[in-house]
Amino acid sequence: MHGVLSNVEATRWWSTPPHDTLDQTRIWLDSMIEAPADASDDFIVEMDGRLIGKAGFWRLPEIGYILHPDVWGQGLATEALTAVIDHVFVARQVETLTADVDPGNLASIRLLEKLGFEKTGEAKATFLIGDQWMDSLYYGLSRIRWTSRHKG
Repeated sequence: MHGVLSNVEATRWWSTPPHDTLDQTRIWLDSMIEAPADASDDFIVEMDGRLIGKAGFWRLPEIGYILHPDVWGQGLATEALTAVIDHVFVARQVETLTADVDPGNLASIRLLEKLGFEKTGEAKATFLIGDQWMDSLYYGLSRIRWTSRHKG
């Protein structure tokens, strides 16, 4: 995971600056592993035996994902998010998923909308990343909308 979380391009829209040390990544990974089982469904994403990112719900119902830039544009984010959304709607009693995305992160906005997420709101200066305040667009996806779009 350090190869992803230390990558400046990968973390451009992430909730923290790039990790400088392996210890930062270990702490992050420990918090992911130790998250309460009833509130978390987070998965490491691998391709051909190589760790390429993570996708899931560190804190339900908010979805989160990050992939290494080497694999961007191959449909892997769509594949990973489809799998984790399918999983959470089967395994959890959650009716609506949420997402928080920076307005400048056009690729994630397109991905969320492609998956059926709809914009529900926005806010200014929601995340302090390093020394810069970032804004948020909020999205939601209901179980009913997901199921109706993915029948058969």
